[in-house]
Parts: sequence; C-alpha cells; structure tokens
Amino acid sequence: MALKRMDNVGIVVEDLGGTIDFFRELGLELEGRAMVEGEWAGRVTGLGDQHVEIAMMRTPDGHSRLELSRFLAPPVVADHRTAPVNALGYLRVMFTVDDIDDTLERLRTRGAQLVGEVVEYKDVYRLCYIRGPEGLLIGLAQELS
Repeated sequence: MALKRMDNVGIVVEDLGGTIDFFRELGLELEGRAMVEGEWAGRVTGLGDQHVEIAMMRTPDGHSRLELSRFLAPPVVADHRTAPVNALGYLRVMFTVDDIDDTLERLRTRGAQLVGEVVEYKDVYRLCYIRGPEGLLIGLAQELS
C-alpha cells in the first residue's frame, strides 16, 4: 500500500484567534473550527480526557493544511516556541509566496519578526525565517523564475 498524501501539520497554540488571523493574512483559508473531546480522542492521543479547540487552515491550492490546536485539558506540558532552528523535533513550516517583501510587510503588522535576513539562493529562491504568533517559526520562500 502506497502513501497517498500528507493531510496536515499540527501546531499547538495559546491564542487560537490571533493565530488564525495571522495565517489568514499569510493567505490560508479557515476551513473550520471545532471542539475535539471525548473518550475516542483520548485513545488516539494517549492523553485520556482531553478538551481541545481546533481550527483547520487550508492553503490556497487546497493540498495542504495546518491544524491549529488550543488545549483546554490537559494543560500544555512543554514549550518549544523559542527553540533555535537546529533544535530536535518539528520546528517550522515553509510556505512559498508570490512576493516575500510584501508578505513580510503584511505579517509584521501581525507581530512577525524576521529571524535572520532575507537571502537569495542560487538565483532560484529568496528565503527567510520569521517568528510568527507565539514565537512560531515559519519559513517563507519566493521563487525567482
């Protein structure tokens, strides 16, 4: 049996509304919001009795999604939001944008901060990392074709 697709990447946040607004500004669409709770959910995650508010964000092409989660119970137990790029684990999501300068300008109004600088890679891409809401590490790439 072959892999079909990657459905989504999950990100745990404290401010679900602000994070939704940030990713909308980036260009993702809110697909829906819901509460995830009950015995079945705890069996999947191994957390037991959980209450999680989620929002599913979809990329404009419809192929990729971010699942934003705010845990009401159990409480969050670790915080990786300020981990450097070379820390172990899942750390960033990369998005391709039409205009990196315009995107940075718009996202700065929502609190985004440039991590290093915008660089050009072999006349193929302009790239940068930003810290978004709650310190989330996000990569931006602009194709130079």
